[in-house]
Parts: sequence; C-alpha cells; structure tokens
Amino acid sequence: MYYNKVEISGINTSKLKTLTSDEKQELLKKASKGDKNARQMLIDGNLRLVLSIVQRFSNRNENADDLFQVGCIGLIKAVDNFNTELDVKFSTYAVPMIIGEVKRYLRDNNSIRVSRSLKDLAYKALQIKEQLSKELSREPTFDEITKKVNESGEEHTKEEIVNALEAIMEPMSLYEPVYNDGSSSDSLYVMDQVKDEKNTDDRWIEDIAIKEAMRKLGDREKKIINLRFFNGKTQMEIADEIGISQAQVSRLEKSALAKIRKQL
Repeated sequence: MYYNKVEISGINTSKLKTLTSDEKQELLKKASKGDKNARQMLIDGNLRLVLSIVQRFSNRNENADDLFQVGCIGLIKAVDNFNTELDVKFSTYAVPMIIGEVKRYLRDNNSIRVSRSLKDLAYKALQIKEQLSKELSREPTFDEITKKVNESGEEHTKEEIVNALEAIMEPMSLYEPVYNDGSSSDSLYVMDQVKDEKNTDDRWIEDIAIKEAMRKLGDREKKIINLRFFNGKTQMEIADEIGISQAQVSRLEKSALAKIRKQL
C-alpha cells in the first residue's frame, strides 16, 4: 500500500504543509486577483488533501506518482476556478474536482485485453447476426446465431457467443450522456442513474475531514481515539496499555472528540 510511501513525485510527504482556514481564505482572495505567489502557496498547502484522495485508489495497482500528479491537476483546476464570493469551503469544492480528475485518468488509461480467438468468434457472430437480420427481417435470437455459427463445423455454446460479443463492446463511461435537451447543464449521464449509498463523495469528504482533524490532536489523544474507535478497545484496556487511569483516558477522549467536532 503506497500510503506509507515517504516520497511521491519528488515530494517528501512527511513535510507537506497545512494551512489554517484563515490562511486559505486570504490566499484564495489574493490568487483570484492574479497573485501567482499566493496561488503556489495555496497549491503547496493543499497537497496533503490530494494525497488523502489518491490513497483511496491504491487498490487499482496504478503508479502512485502518476495518480498524485493527476490529483494535483484537479487541485490546480479547483484553485483557479474557485469562487471566493460563494459561502463554500475550498475543500468541499476541491475534493470532487480532484476525484473527478483521477477517475477520468483511470477511465482513459484502462486497457482491457481480449484474446484473438474471442475476437474472431465475436466478429463471426456479428457477421452472421447481420446476415440473419436481412433474411428474417428482424433481430435474430442468440439461439439462431449460435446454430448458424456451428453450421460451419465449429462447436460453441450460446453462452460463449454472448460472452465473446460482450468482450468486444467498448466500455461505457459513467460520464456518457444518456439524455440532453440541448443544454449541457441539463445533461443526464450514466452516473446519474447509478446508485451507491456506501461510497459517496460526501462520505469521502467526511472521512478526509476527520483525518485532517485527527492530525491536529496530540500524540496521546490520537492514540486513544485510534484504539477506542478504530480498534474497538474499552477505556480500561486503553488505560492498561498506555499506563494511565481509566478516568484520565475518559477525559482525554472527551477532549479529543470536542476538538474533532470543532474542526468539522
């Protein structure tokens, strides 16, 4: 897992800068007026946000440096297009931009290899399908296509022909428009019809916000929160492990939660 990688794209991730909300606002205002130095400081101060997002794609076996650089493109777009007059946090605007850029990269660089024999079977089935359509004046069934294919001396099941035809189909993008009334703002895309109640962008934003808040806790508070809520240990177990009383664990836990809530 590359989230433990110290250096990514030549950047030491352990030394990434963080900006306060006030610093972000001030830099955003300056950057919107053409201040290039403020723009660069804003980008540098949000690289940790990019890193947090690209870590979620670690199971894709993609090059970590490539994903990070693509995420940075999304961050730059967010910096350049953010409207400081709107009552919206920068991270709320930037996260979907970064995620979208990474998803587009993964989509455009996805290579699905189909064997030659499977392609040959698919193209033969397509030719027969077209021939039968003319002869029957209707769309042929897969049973009819299978029977005609096998008349040439080959032996294929209907399932094999269906799989072959599906294999050569171009993958459909989630950003493929399925309806458009002439206005790009009112386009309906495939992704608008796909429901995912678990892995939503809102939940990603919440997770990232919690991680950012956790980083601002003291070492002991951070350890207690991790043991308590991520490892499922009781306050007594934590007290024994770190060598303090259960009452102290309780106080530190409440203090840490209060800090996290305040950040959120």
